[in-house]
Amino acid sequence: MALEQALLKILACPVDKGALLYFDDEMVLYNPRLRRLYRINDNVPEMLAHEAETVSSDEHSRLLHRASSGLAVETQR
Repeated sequence: MALEQALLKILACPVDKGALLYFDDEMVLYNPRLRRLYRINDNVPEMLAHEAETVSSDEHSRLLHRASSGLAVETQR
């Protein structure tokens, strides 16, 4: 189940307060500036900074490629 548009408008990275990329098919939110990935479990974003995952360079490139292909939605529009 995808996150609601109203929630996407207010979600931000808890570390730098910037917008995130939302990949609904992977159920993750991603901060490309800090290379931090936030999981979504049971339709609830886990936005605690200490629970975020740092991604590898390869994973970062993969996610950015998917985002540039239109497969992600940016939060805080």
